[in-house]
Amino acid sequence: MFQTKQNIMKKRTYRLTQLLHREPVFINPYTDYGFKKLFGTEANKDLLIDFLNQFLPENRLIEDVFFQNVENLADIEGERKAFFDVYCTARTGENFIVEMQKEKFQNFKDRGLYYSTFPIQAQAKVGTWSFKLKPVYFLGILDFEYDSTQKADKKLLRKVAFYDQDGDLFSDTLNFIFIQMPYFNKTEKELVTRLDKWLYFLKNLESFDIMPEIFNEPIFQKGFETARLAAMDRDDFFNYEASRLALMEARAFYTLAREEGAEEGREEVAQNLLLEGLSVEFVAKTTKLPFEKVKLIAKMLNLK
Repeated sequence: MFQTKQNIMKKRTYRLTQLLHREPVFINPYTDYGFKKLFGTEANKDLLIDFLNQFLPENRLIEDVFFQNVENLADIEGERKAFFDVYCTARTGENFIVEMQKEKFQNFKDRGLYYSTFPIQAQAKVGTWSFKLKPVYFLGILDFEYDSTQKADKKLLRKVAFYDQDGDLFSDTLNFIFIQMPYFNKTEKELVTRLDKWLYFLKNLESFDIMPEIFNEPIFQKGFETARLAAMDRDDFFNYEASRLALMEARAFYTLAREEGAEEGREEVAQNLLLEGLSVEFVAKTTKLPFEKVKLIAKMLNLK
């Protein structure tokens, strides 16, 4: 049938509208739920192990990890709690804290130091103990520049350990690894290392419609299948959507707070998220408000 120019233009407009308003095929790994689904479950710990090994020296590569219960790190009534995206221990004893950081907040570096003390203290032995510690790694995947005023910090990857005034290693027990994702701008053709592939995967996952050929190997194939929205059951999809909406709302309020200089913006975010039925722990981690503060807000809202 002959198609008029007007009909052809309508079809083109419709197709363009579909592309602009496409439903994503894969999860957003920057959401708490999406990140934990990829790296924080027993079924997918092989993804986490492969990812972590990209940051470790050859003599410290890990073969297995055991996920830890964060609640056990602060079981004293009234003690400040820690909330991590992933906290695990390797079979050989190394401890790993992995966090996907969406927004920059005050005292970011100090927070990392504070959180890293939990797995250090957890190694204490009852009775006689030699104070021998297994290494602790704090890995932060940052969707922001954590100190953009310093030229030295304009790095994609920054590894931090303790050195003396002559640059000699004092201790490799505590290690910090920061990935500033805004500085990762490689295209698919520019990917060289396995770490390149992982960072490209994380940064672009939600925008993919199909798995690019460069990821055609078992570990990444599993990553894409895990991230496929269509493979989720109803509960998983509901939890993911709640996490995604929480991320969008938090970012919107953070932007507003920055523009208006309104510190109370985070408290408003917390109220909205709590009213949506999200846990105090999740809201505290998302808004970066103290756990006790969020708990008080929940109490004022007559929420458990």
